[in-house]
Amino acid sequence: MQTHNLGYPRIGNHRELKKANEAYWAGKISAHELEQTGQSIRRFNWLLQKDAGIDWVPCNDFSFYDHVLDTCLMTGAIPERFHSLIEKKQVNHLDLLFAMARGYQKNDDDIPAMEMTKWFDTNYHYIVPEFKTNQKFSFFHNKIVNEFAEAKRGGFQAKPVLLGPVSFLLLGKEKEAGFNRLELLDSLLPVYFEVLKRLDENGAYFIQFDEPCLSLNLSDAERGAFTKTYQAIKAKFPDLQIILTSYFECYGNNLQTVLALPLHTLHLDLVRCPSQLNDILETDFVKSKMHLSLGVIDGRNIWKNDFKQSLSLIDKAVEKMDKERVWIAPSCSLLHSPCDLDFEVKLRPEIKQWLAFAKQKLEEIVLLKQLADDKDSEAANIKLQENIRTQQLRETSLLIHTAEVKERVAAITEKEAKRSNTFEVRKEKQRATLRLPLFPTTTIGSFPQTKEVRSWRAKWKKGELTGEQYNQLLKDETEKAIRWQEEIGIDVLVHGEFERNDMVEYFGEQLAGFAFTENGWVQSYGSRCVKPPIIFGDVYRPEPMTVGWSSYAQSLTSKWMKGMLTGPVTILQWSFVRNDQPRSETCTQIALAIRDEVIDLEKAGIRIIQIDEPAIREGLPLRKENWQEYLDWAVRAFRIAASGVKDETQIHTHMCYSEFNDIIESIAGMDADVITIETSRSQMELLDAFADFKYPNEIGPGVYDIHSPRVPSKQEMITLIEKAKAVIPPEQLWINPDCGLKTRGWEETRTALIEMIGAAKELRQLITV
Repeated sequence: MQTHNLGYPRIGNHRELKKANEAYWAGKISAHELEQTGQSIRRFNWLLQKDAGIDWVPCNDFSFYDHVLDTCLMTGAIPERFHSLIEKKQVNHLDLLFAMARGYQKNDDDIPAMEMTKWFDTNYHYIVPEFKTNQKFSFFHNKIVNEFAEAKRGGFQAKPVLLGPVSFLLLGKEKEAGFNRLELLDSLLPVYFEVLKRLDENGAYFIQFDEPCLSLNLSDAERGAFTKTYQAIKAKFPDLQIILTSYFECYGNNLQTVLALPLHTLHLDLVRCPSQLNDILETDFVKSKMHLSLGVIDGRNIWKNDFKQSLSLIDKAVEKMDKERVWIAPSCSLLHSPCDLDFEVKLRPEIKQWLAFAKQKLEEIVLLKQLADDKDSEAANIKLQENIRTQQLRETSLLIHTAEVKERVAAITEKEAKRSNTFEVRKEKQRATLRLPLFPTTTIGSFPQTKEVRSWRAKWKKGELTGEQYNQLLKDETEKAIRWQEEIGIDVLVHGEFERNDMVEYFGEQLAGFAFTENGWVQSYGSRCVKPPIIFGDVYRPEPMTVGWSSYAQSLTSKWMKGMLTGPVTILQWSFVRNDQPRSETCTQIALAIRDEVIDLEKAGIRIIQIDEPAIREGLPLRKENWQEYLDWAVRAFRIAASGVKDETQIHTHMCYSEFNDIIESIAGMDADVITIETSRSQMELLDAFADFKYPNEIGPGVYDIHSPRVPSKQEMITLIEKAKAVIPPEQLWINPDCGLKTRGWEETRTALIEMIGAAKELRQLITV
């Protein structure tokens, strides 16, 4: 019986990668120093896994930005707009990687970044590959070979990890009409063959191919592409042993295709889909020589593994197969887990004993192997009994259950889950109340959180500032932001959210049922890390959370001030969620807490309230047959949160990097008065879904990309607004950035927003004339 890991967090225990990347972008360290940081993180991770007892450790799971972007560089899938940087030799491979991810604005070059979107149903973002007709691929960058050689020199038994060629194509986008990206497979495979040849020459034995698209609904042609690919690989490299992984769902209708592939090991995510083990063991698979990798440790959540449950799955496999054909693994890469629970010294002990982070999950994998391999091992059985006691203590803990919350959820009526009147009725009342111009301008909520602002928070937490001093500094910063917005002429203001650390953590800290870590960071994209709260028990709002700051901000201006809230689905999606009750139940509890806040904001005189739901799309199950059940409870949760106010109060929502075509009816069902969406990187393509659906409510398509330091010109924004105006009636359009501005600097923010206001004014004048 073997153990292996699919991937380890790349950010470092103390976010060393984030700090090094940002220092490099700021010109404070050299490329060599950044490379050294990467090497140090890789070696630490390999050593940790080896010392834990993992038999096969992954390599090439590390990335300076994103593993899909790395694959673009490996295969030479570099959009033409970046070719000039290569031809002029203006950039090294790191600068090219970052230019593709973040955009490039230097001297006479002004190159937009590639698109970014969510990695399946996680909060991780990947860079979307761009493909065109007759795309040429080449082995452009040999990172994977270098990192395997580096691991080998270090004495580690490593297996290179590759994003498989079929998923690489499926995760990308055609940038020209009239072809299907799968048609490029014949051109792409020779690059993979070259990579495998070099790995083979360097002594690689196992190769892990990640093909997560096998968890999706696939066509016959797409399934055929997998068959063609892996038969071709086996024919060319008969001695290489292929481990095929997919995760986040069952193989479903793809299972028969997968079982016929010439593989050494097939990985199963038994956390998301334990039933698929039975499906496989009931086939002739058990008579084959193929191995099974059992993903029994949850790679995406932080709860301690239930050893009894996992051992029952392992024993079931061993019963039907030779023990040597069974591998133990996490369900997916541990990229989605925080690094090490040992660093959590302030977490409540009763809650901490229920948890396991990436390092602890490695220990669980090895312990499960010991328990399955040798049931008489005294040391392992002591650990098993400890695990059983921990599970029992959690089940009976008084921290978790609150009767009043459960009763309130059970008593919700359908009247509470919808507004009093239709949008057509509300719209007229809101226009009479708010009196906003054509193309009203606003921002999505946050303004730059400078080092100075973050230092105030740190000093306050350390006791170096009193609460009164800290609040006064925040009030001064808020007033500065409001005065500046008035000065440049924004129509609907925001207070800037300087008091907030994170859009989910800030609310979780004020809601019952949440716990927080000091170092529980996970990567969201690039250098952006988030520290998800832990929802361990029933959720309710003990007292108002944002009313004080919103009321203060509104008192400073005669313009309308938006109240800013995070929606129930996003709080759920961006937290580590309890696994002892349905997610829908937890989401409804959060919705009621947000509803209470919305009602209190309205009572305080706030007439525009934004309930952000950037995570609605990412919560979709991977298989379409499961979508409607999720959408029903997710949309209902939003409506419960938003529907306690009068017609005159305008409810906004915001959504990030989402394809809306196939869920547009549910988006409309949320019945927000205004929806703002990220569209600039897609050049307004995402608006087509709203236009085709004849979306009745108001829309704010983002006119500039806040995830890039690049500042677009006024004319560029006008062009985007003109594109929007061509498909959406002008009276429905708002003008805003793509997302919140928390991670940007003030200089670029000021410049970009002034250009945005100028674009809106110019278009108003044209329409008036």
